[in-house]
Amino acid sequence: MSSEVVLLTGMSGAGRSTVAHAMEDLGWYVVDNLPPALLPNLCELTAASVNKIAVVVDVRGRQFFDELNGALAELGESGIARRILFIDAADEVLVRRFEATRRPHPLQGSDRIVDGIAKERERLREVRSLADLVIDSSAFNIHQLEKKVEEIFHTEGDADLRVNVLSFGYKYGIPVDADLVMDCRFIANPHWIPELRPLNGLDKPVSENVLGTANTQEFLERYQLLFETMATGFFTEGRKYLTLAIGCTGGKHRSVAIAEELSKRLNMKSDFLGRKIVANPIHRDLGREL
Repeated sequence: MSSEVVLLTGMSGAGRSTVAHAMEDLGWYVVDNLPPALLPNLCELTAASVNKIAVVVDVRGRQFFDELNGALAELGESGIARRILFIDAADEVLVRRFEATRRPHPLQGSDRIVDGIAKERERLREVRSLADLVIDSSAFNIHQLEKKVEEIFHTEGDADLRVNVLSFGYKYGIPVDADLVMDCRFIANPHWIPELRPLNGLDKPVSENVLGTANTQEFLERYQLLFETMATGFFTEGRKYLTLAIGCTGGKHRSVAIAEELSKRLNMKSDFLGRKIVANPIHRDLGREL
């Protein structure tokens, strides 16, 4: 039985436990805070009965965490497929969560919570750069985070590359989990058309307005070609997930319509160099302006 290992790590307070429980519900064998050096041994011991293993690794492991690179290299030499899932959140969100639970940050010691967060970010900087997928939980409650995990792992199917096309509003910040960010604020804003202002990019009148201009169609065609060029490299590198972020001012009109259309175009191309791409539109900031 061929094993697949997901290394689950990230910032304390960002939702690692919630993600671990959600993966367990989806049939993954989850091990919490295993010393990284024991990863190859775990895979060997469970090879006959378990093919999906999720291992939670975090700064609680102290010196064990420093063994991570060696363990990852050993897994690669053994031919075991491994991915790194990093759970993140904005510093101010993490501070609020720690204050709400009245628990200290594991690295703060006698310092402030923000000092512990800064130390942890530095310790995790390298592993975050190696992550195959980053989930930013800043805007999620527990149930939304569970749903996000289910969307990723339950609907993988036989897709060679799963693409989340994420619309967002620049006024709320650039998504930290984006692999590629594109700005569509060059498109005329439907916000300034009175009858379109209360609608959003999922509504047909707004979608037709946004997609009905020549420069929008050219943008979509060129962006799709750019993505297809990059996808060849992603397949070679073994990437399974990708987040394409499309931003406009408020994340309500233009970016939503573009994300929907781009997802549709990517899904229409069912066979790409013999590989399957599945695209899923996600609208981070839709509904924030009431």
